[in-house]
Amino acid sequence: MNLLIASILPVIILMIYFYTHDKFEKEPPKTLLKAFSAGVLSALLAIILAVSMSFPLPESASAAYAAFIHSFWEAAIPEEISKFALLYLFIWRDKNFNEYYDGILYAVFVSLGFASLENILYVMEHGMSIAFSRALLAVPLHALCGVIMGYYFSLAKFTGRKMSNLLKAVLLAILAHGIYDFILFYLEPYVALSPIVGLFTTILVFVFVGILWKISLGKIKIHVNNSVFRDREPGELI
Repeated sequence: MNLLIASILPVIILMIYFYTHDKFEKEPPKTLLKAFSAGVLSALLAIILAVSMSFPLPESASAAYAAFIHSFWEAAIPEEISKFALLYLFIWRDKNFNEYYDGILYAVFVSLGFASLENILYVMEHGMSIAFSRALLAVPLHALCGVIMGYYFSLAKFTGRKMSNLLKAVLLAILAHGIYDFILFYLEPYVALSPIVGLFTTILVFVFVGILWKISLGKIKIHVNNSVFRDREPGELI
């Protein structure tokens, strides 16, 4: 039970945090639950995609190439494509998706649905020792990728530039996710050899997630300021 609580608690905290930013028209719990459920389903789809896309690496593969395949091809690409596909399928035509911040909120809930199932599996397998680090890094990473995806998802819906912004939504989420995983996969073999490398890796990952937080909070502010329910002229989109 403690492991289950440790797995789910960071997801709940982040859902509440992003929900509180929906200042002008709160989204109905039923639609948020639909987005979260879509995220859980996207985790299953991602497993199918990752397995179908996997291939054996040649023995001569460099460390950088192996890390790229593991981080982007086997993780970031199938996972973010799966989240995006279910987000589009479940939310794009939903009547409650009617202002800019909604895209971010629904994408975050899809991402946290994905993260909840993934986190349960990881924590149940590896125990409490991994729960804390995942609560600080891996789970927020999924949410922040959701912010990036949702930001452009809303631009695709409300600015008339559908295809270019939908591409940005999925590609930039893949890029952010892939860079995070690449840092871990590339440096992992060296961490056991030196505590200095381990410390460097930890700092680097925290700095990268911190940068994503800064970017994401900026995008949230833009879409909140552009709410159609705000009692002023919409701010300028960037």
